[in-house]
Amino acid sequence: MIEYISSLEPLTQALLGTLFTWGMTALGAALVFMTKSMNQKLMDGMLGFAGGVMIAASFWSLLSPAIEMAEQDSLPAWLPAAIGFLLGGFFLSGVDKVIPHLHPTSPMDEAEGINPKKRKRSTLLMLAITLHNIPEGLAIGVAFGAVAAGFPSSSITGAIALAIGIGIQNFPEGAAVSMPLRRDGLSRRKSFFYGQLSGMVEPFAALVGVVAVLIMEPLLPFALSFAAGAMIFVVVEEVVPGSQENGNKDLASVCLMFGFTIMMILDVALG
Repeated sequence: MIEYISSLEPLTQALLGTLFTWGMTALGAALVFMTKSMNQKLMDGMLGFAGGVMIAASFWSLLSPAIEMAEQDSLPAWLPAAIGFLLGGFFLSGVDKVIPHLHPTSPMDEAEGINPKKRKRSTLLMLAITLHNIPEGLAIGVAFGAVAAGFPSSSITGAIALAIGIGIQNFPEGAAVSMPLRRDGLSRRKSFFYGQLSGMVEPFAALVGVVAVLIMEPLLPFALSFAAGAMIFVVVEEVVPGSQENGNKDLASVCLMFGFTIMMILDVALG
């Protein structure tokens, strides 16, 4: 399987990787066909697990390779990673303030962005997860692009591990959109549609990441770090708070550690 993926063009590799992550989002959203609501402890545990996966992926799959690549240049090894990481967080923070959206665990009056009250709750929920899927798709695209560019610290198995890890954490994100919509009275089909739609942005973001790397190879350490910073911003701003605001802090924290460990194993064992 790995040999087959290695034989494909980098754009095709990134597209396949993000089609998998999109499929996992859809699978999570499909839970709405089986139940109208999910046990809150289970949801909080899943969100904590997703946060752990994203934190581990940010370092093992993105920041660490960026530092290794920078060591080959004349710049200090930490400089591209630090600049890219901060830019990624600041970029997503700025987008958060502009695009109207609503976090799945928040009431309607806590919607963010410009004129959020003019939008439907379903649209705001979908936009929230869509925003947070952009750095995930970008990270996958950059990872496969780095392999195609021939950087020694990048490997096809590491890029595949990143796609698998992000796919795993996309499962609860799909459910986090579809379940609240179902509780609000939307039909199962509409709730599923909006839930899976939030993952559509990842293939497009991945293609952008691949093209950017292949065109501007010297900027790869910055691109990897940028994706890591954006992902960490998502974890701190939404995933971890959302997993702990219902009183299940210990459960969410333990699941976060399991998520981190599994993603670390995936990346080290496959990378």
